[in-house]
Amino acid sequence: MKSLCVYCGSSFGAKPVYADAARTLAEEMVRQDIALVYGGGNVGLMGVIANEVLRLGGTATGVIPQALLDKEVGHTQLTHLHVVKDMHERKAMMAELSDGFIAMPGGIGTLEELFEVLTWSQLGFHEKPVGVLNVDGFYDGLIAFVQNQVTQGFVKANQAALMMHEKNASDLLHKLQTFIPQPSTKVLDALAAKTLLP
Repeated sequence: MKSLCVYCGSSFGAKPVYADAARTLAEEMVRQDIALVYGGGNVGLMGVIANEVLRLGGTATGVIPQALLDKEVGHTQLTHLHVVKDMHERKAMMAELSDGFIAMPGGIGTLEELFEVLTWSQLGFHEKPVGVLNVDGFYDGLIAFVQNQVTQGFVKANQAALMMHEKNASDLLHKLQTFIPQPSTKVLDALAAKTLLP
């Protein structure tokens, strides 16, 4: 794993532990020579993790739409900064540049980005690992909700397992690095074989 896309909040959150966790993840990534790919902002947890990666001598690549850069929320001191036309192009480039994905605490945008790459994984569009850094129980409710989707028959257990989760950065990075894609999770393979059709 040479690069990792980190989704996180453009706010700091209500607890200092969130920023502390962003710094710890940055430290682990630099220690393991993993480059950061993220949304290119210089605010909130986005700014915290990027600044820490840079401070420690790591590589930080941002991808930001022109409209957000114009609002002066872009980080101009990054190793690389890609300015794109819209959010769709942003997410596509972030995914292309990354070998895996981690969602830290964040808002609606963070969840949207997380579930998009999970959906792509479920459909077999990529075989990259996806993880959730469950800082201070932030994602406990989401993890329980996904398990309820399994219980209620809307998500298969092997699909839910695509969303790996750990409470600390080193354990989560280990899971991502040892992830082995399971071809059986690919919905498109089943469709191609017409096993899901009457």
